[in-house]
Amino acid sequence: MTPPKPEPRADRVSLLAYLRLFRRDILSAQPARLYRAWMAEFRTPFFRSYLCNDPALVRRVLDERPADFPKSRRVTEGLLPLLGRSVFVTNGEEWLHQRRIIDPAFEGGRLKEAFPAIWAAGEAAVARMVPGEVEVELAASHAAADVIFRTLFSLPIEDRVAQAVFQEFRAYQRSAPILNLAAFLPLPGWMPRFHRRATLRSARVIRGLISGLTADRAAAIAAGRAPMDLATKIMTTPDPVTGVPFGTEEMVDQVAIFFLAGHETSASALGWALYLLATHPEVQERVAAEVAGLRPEFGTMGGLRFARDVFREALRLYPPVPMMVRENRKDEEFRGRQVKPGAQVVISPWHLHRHERIWDRPDEFDPDRWAGEGREAARDGYLPFSSGPRVCPGAGFAMLEGTLLLAHLVRAFRFQAVAGKVPVPVAHLTVRARDGIWLRVERR
Repeated sequence: MTPPKPEPRADRVSLLAYLRLFRRDILSAQPARLYRAWMAEFRTPFFRSYLCNDPALVRRVLDERPADFPKSRRVTEGLLPLLGRSVFVTNGEEWLHQRRIIDPAFEGGRLKEAFPAIWAAGEAAVARMVPGEVEVELAASHAAADVIFRTLFSLPIEDRVAQAVFQEFRAYQRSAPILNLAAFLPLPGWMPRFHRRATLRSARVIRGLISGLTADRAAAIAAGRAPMDLATKIMTTPDPVTGVPFGTEEMVDQVAIFFLAGHETSASALGWALYLLATHPEVQERVAAEVAGLRPEFGTMGGLRFARDVFREALRLYPPVPMMVRENRKDEEFRGRQVKPGAQVVISPWHLHRHERIWDRPDEFDPDRWAGEGREAARDGYLPFSSGPRVCPGAGFAMLEGTLLLAHLVRAFRFQAVAGKVPVPVAHLTVRARDGIWLRVERR
């Protein structure tokens, strides 16, 4: 069974029709030819946009000259109420300052240190799962949120504040379109961005709850009784260049993006991985056989090669962040076309991961490709965590989390597709299913 993907739009549509499609879902707003094109140009009265699938252009933008292609403000306008000045939206010296503080928290032995918390979250996810017809996207979101709070603040999701943040974040996701009006129109800084009231309310509640957690942790650090989790590590790390650590407001911004990046992306990939296993029972049984000997020690991860490849393939077919937008600062030439400063440069993992000139059978689910040609194709067309200096600092963490949660769930349960309920992928904050992912769950 070929995994579902959105129906593409017609090759030619009016600007107004395109904007309506784009605001509703950026995936179905794109034409089918982008799955073969090396580059496409899109013109509006306000800006030009270039979608780049050419591996050489992708490397230029993300790896070789990232300073000449900073993150575009257009794509982050809609997230500002929640993310503030987090590392996800900043550029230049501000971004460098933030990465110098954040990166050490994910280096060295941090994966091994995080393993017990992720294991506990996996056990809790199994305990919460009730056999029957289950919306597994919600279950995956719950599990991923549990991991974030256990590893960041040493709190299980059952904690009152953690549960409140989780519920408000779901409300924020439902109310926030992926792009704000300012993504299309060159609005001056003083003009309101017309965020929905529900979006602003949820952002205020989430940031208020995170502020409380951050203040409590700061007090615990001062009293010498703080656990050495990710929050403590980040809050006690000064910038090695300036000697300045994060202030309270800066830390709230960073926790917000950790929750967005660490919770949303992991939940998206885990939900789709479970669906892919449900529709490919022979693959699911191979995973079940591999994870039968799962042990609560970090060394057990070495025996989960196939489960890791399943999660990697889910990330290929359903990359949580479908598009990344940069803005060029200099005159450029892209495949013979002159690109003026201020143009939007779009790198689309969604199209790269399914590109017909890069991947063999790009729309098929085949975890075994990662033992062969998949590794070679990945060099040109696989970046679920971005690439270059702006690569996600938690990429290794996400792979550990996704693989281990998947292993726990498949060891305990068998997942089956529900007739007539094929999920339709749409892009909001991340790639999700329009009406959820419904599967029949039974105990093994």
